[in-house]
Amino acid sequence: MSIVMPAPAERVLYRPEEAAMALGIGRSLVYEEIRLGRLRTVRIGRRRLIPPEYIAQYVELLKGETEAAA
Repeated sequence: MSIVMPAPAERVLYRPEEAAMALGIGRSLVYEEIRLGRLRTVRIGRRRLIPPEYIAQYVELLKGETEAAA
């Protein structure tokens, strides 16, 4: 059985700073959204990391809030 490694361009987990850059928001806002439970994370030891699907879910949450407010 061989292990399939992702291509170098494919990220499996993002640090909060990297997620902030991908979302175009500040690092402190990412941590605030994590604290509020709006942006989910996984933990590895003491580190918080964000899978790409959680970033996509967060974007969908924002889109839903925008549509509901309109």
